[in-house]
Amino acid sequence: MTGPRKGTGRGTGRGGGNRGTGRPAGPRTVQARPESRRVRPVLDGARLTAYDVLDGVSSRAAYANLLLPQLLRERRLEPRDAGFATQLAYGTLRATGTLDAVLTGLVSRPLAELDPRVLDLLRLGAHQLVDLRVPSHAAVDTTVALTRAIVGTGASGLVNAVLRKVAAGGSREEWITALGVTGDERLALLTDHPLWIVQAWREALGADAELEAALLADDAAPEVHLVARHTDRDALAADSGGDPGPWSPYAVRLHGGDPGKLTAVKDGTAAVQDEGSQLAALALSRAPLEGTDTRWLDLCAGPGGKAALLAAVRPAGVHLTAADRSEHRVELVRSALGQEPDVELLVADGREGPWEPGSFDRVLLDAPCTGLGALRRRPEVRWRRTAEDVAPLAELQRELLDAALAAVRPGGVVAYVTCSPHTVETVDVVATVAGRDDVELLPVAGLFPEVPDAARGDALQLWPHRHGTDAMFVQLLRRV
Repeated sequence: MTGPRKGTGRGTGRGGGNRGTGRPAGPRTVQARPESRRVRPVLDGARLTAYDVLDGVSSRAAYANLLLPQLLRERRLEPRDAGFATQLAYGTLRATGTLDAVLTGLVSRPLAELDPRVLDLLRLGAHQLVDLRVPSHAAVDTTVALTRAIVGTGASGLVNAVLRKVAAGGSREEWITALGVTGDERLALLTDHPLWIVQAWREALGADAELEAALLADDAAPEVHLVARHTDRDALAADSGGDPGPWSPYAVRLHGGDPGKLTAVKDGTAAVQDEGSQLAALALSRAPLEGTDTRWLDLCAGPGGKAALLAAVRPAGVHLTAADRSEHRVELVRSALGQEPDVELLVADGREGPWEPGSFDRVLLDAPCTGLGALRRRPEVRWRRTAEDVAPLAELQRELLDAALAAVRPGGVVAYVTCSPHTVETVDVVATVAGRDDVELLPVAGLFPEVPDAARGDALQLWPHRHGTDAMFVQLLRRV
């Protein structure tokens, strides 16, 4: 019989052996059958960790950007192994659609009918072969060893046979050519995006000239950005080894390392925040305003990054209210705010807030959206979202924008923000209120003259290939 496995540090998974023990683990050893008197080698810690991320995403709908750091802390991998595990996990998740297209013709039944653990392992091995060009003996042998330990000997034979066919097919470009796809389908496989997202980005960009560059930038591992909320930005750059961000006066762009180890991040004077997200919050604070300016509202504040920056940059005497309908997300806002004074936290649906109409001078609406602008940071989201998700979200966004305009006083300003460039979630939502006689659209790009090629009509539209940020959309609206 197979001997007991050491704990993997994973949560509950899809059956099998000692999965879900919760015990921290490094590389796992699986003992051979006693009669063979052989001990299988220690499993590769980086590849095992990457597999456990894939397993968590597919079996428990976990978020890779939350699960992977947890596993790396538990397992204390060497920096080189931790980097490889990160590359494997995020790369495999980004490339899922392309990898599945490669695997489909190599398995005798639909991929959906495979043991989900086997499918995750096949994707992990195929990514190494077609994208990373890991030598076939290393990629195939280590994946087969993982399969034998996690699923069983029978499944390891299938994985071995399929991955050897993958290796024989060559690189990603060679595989895409062999698949015979053209046009948008080829671009989708080349850049690791579902076809509907390719088409949505084309519409948002307004032309094909930048489309491939934009999608490739969206498929690359992003830099980590810091925000210096209560510390000197230049000192933070020097301490972190990063560079001051080009657009936000509070941004630092890192080139590697663990930001959680920085003193400023530990003590809460700095935090991780995309530079585009910083500009979205700063747009509200910079918008021209006549009359009183003492009450600000963050209508959908969780998890709190923009609220914390608004709290840090507001003029003296400004009271900030941060609301979210999720109690858990309000607690995240509380954590992000730290010891910021004069901030009110509310568990409230932004469409039905307890405040009186016209109570606020400035309102930030960072609306729930598809998140298509932050796919670099959440690689699995591109395969979880579908085109059918857009319409219900757009309806919610319209309702929230109506509520935000009701919450702001005449003469006050609303910043409508989405982390998505999708036309239906951005300019179309704004268009539903732009015709009202009590609403005026304010140009946003002029507030950031140092940011090139950012105007989308009156709105600000950031792009990963142009600005090195998430694809944030910001529109300012004034009640008149």
